[in-house]
Amino acid sequence: MAASTKVWPIVTVPIESEADVVTVRQRAHRLAELLGFDRQDQTRIATAVSELARNAFSYAGGGRAEFILDPAPTPQVFHVRISDKGPGIVDIQTILDGQYRSKSGMGLGILGARRLMDHFKIESKVGKGTTVEIGHDLPSRAAPVTRAKLSEVAATLQKDSSSDPLEVLRQQNRELMQSLEEIRRKDDESKQLDQELSDTNRGVVALYAELDERAEQLRQASELKTKFLSNMSHEFRTPLNSVLALSRLLLDRIDGDLTPEQERQVGYIRRSAESLLELVNDLLDLAKVEAGKVDIRPSAFTVAELFGGLRGALRPLLTSQAVELIFDIPDKVPNLFTDEAKVTQILRNLISNALKFTEQGEVRVTATFDAERKRVNLSVRDTGIGIAPQDHARIFEEFSQVETKIQKRVKGTGLGLPLSRSLAELLGGELILESVFGQGSVFTLSIPPERGDPLRPQRSADSARKRVLLIDDDETFRYVMRQIISNEPRYEFIEAVDGDDGLKVAREQKPDVIILDLQMPTMDGFTVLQELGADSRTSITPVIVSTSLNVNAELKARLPAGTRVISKNTISRENVSLFLRDATLGAS
Repeated sequence: MAASTKVWPIVTVPIESEADVVTVRQRAHRLAELLGFDRQDQTRIATAVSELARNAFSYAGGGRAEFILDPAPTPQVFHVRISDKGPGIVDIQTILDGQYRSKSGMGLGILGARRLMDHFKIESKVGKGTTVEIGHDLPSRAAPVTRAKLSEVAATLQKDSSSDPLEVLRQQNRELMQSLEEIRRKDDESKQLDQELSDTNRGVVALYAELDERAEQLRQASELKTKFLSNMSHEFRTPLNSVLALSRLLLDRIDGDLTPEQERQVGYIRRSAESLLELVNDLLDLAKVEAGKVDIRPSAFTVAELFGGLRGALRPLLTSQAVELIFDIPDKVPNLFTDEAKVTQILRNLISNALKFTEQGEVRVTATFDAERKRVNLSVRDTGIGIAPQDHARIFEEFSQVETKIQKRVKGTGLGLPLSRSLAELLGGELILESVFGQGSVFTLSIPPERGDPLRPQRSADSARKRVLLIDDDETFRYVMRQIISNEPRYEFIEAVDGDDGLKVAREQKPDVIILDLQMPTMDGFTVLQELGADSRTSITPVIVSTSLNVNAELKARLPAGTRVISKNTISRENVSLFLRDATLGAS
């Protein structure tokens, strides 16, 4: 600040009249110009100095203005000190806080000068006068002012004899006009910017509305797709099951022998129907998951029990002695309480894929427990063809398959992995892939060991199976069905000898599926169907009608819409299994 002894004085101007106030302003403006300030800063400095000089003349009767340069700081500072010997200011802080109001505007002049300048300092003593020092930093682009330069500035200022008050006022008016024009220009820019922002806001609002509309359209399209897949899958199942049942009748030579060529042709028909049924089942499962209509049905089981069931079910898929299917039974994996059927479905898909794409080596199924993440990891590791990194994400897309030499021989639906991933997420877990092309793959199902309330009372291991109630008065037919169904580990067989007994058992034991004969004494099957539908305890239980009557349009018209009908003439283990699976899935 100017209190330093190393400051360089430039010029001092006395303030004794109105003309001196104009002169002080003129000197301030000219010095600012000579020191390299731009036009806007020149006006700012001249205005601040003029206000303080007018205060000194108006309130103290006069004073002086000292123009000084402080060369020490960086940047250097141009100072102007206005001092007087007037009465002083009683409460400076009131003025600086903006609370002082005077008719002449002294407080406003001081505050205005303070805002316009980079540096401000005021000292006042009652009866001894006031000193106000203001300063402005020299522009950074300007070269530092030396003593020689300052001498040139002082000499130029001394030669400048133009102190005509009228010319000064004209110059001031020009500066004010320039400032007003600048303000108008900025105001126009501000209005233009406001208009642009308003237009942009309207565009954003319209965009959000369009996005909401598109999102609703996508949601509706997804719902329609799910409904279509679900409905069509159900519609496809019945004719497919019929194709499979009829092909089995032909292969079993029920109506006579087949030539080798006919047997080959029927085999092709059957394999094609099985592939299409697999696709339909996967589509239905996927549609139900997407629609949120799949419930978690937790039960308690061990990994050893899980692996035991998978080993027996998947052994028939081993078609080459060059590949070995190995199940490593773990020692330190906790018991599981989750949906066993869905875990089994996921692992069955993974193991089936591994066997398809492994020409030699092994497919190894293991289980570990990650104590830190509290996850049970069920892994299927193979020594097959592997999957290239760029295909890791694609194989989880619906109907997507990677072209390989094996893929041309092994056909699939392209839905197994997407369905498995969706079921894994439904179980609160994830499906993880690690694979090196040409060296094999590892698919890991990582799930929490508990999904649901493990303290909830559970049904026994036997009752956890699907209960199938057969209502038929024919003892021989009951024996045949007992042999077929009892050998299926997922079903529990219950039988009733007539309609009355069947209704009683259905109401008490609440089976998952009912197989009903139509021709029975006392109460026939048509009456039993009516009674079942009228009772809230049995109205939602799926019913399969088994009959030796001719299954035609007239018979179906007497049955409730959607009733599944199986002819006793086409009964086989596979046929019954397909009908039961269809009924239990449709009810889930």
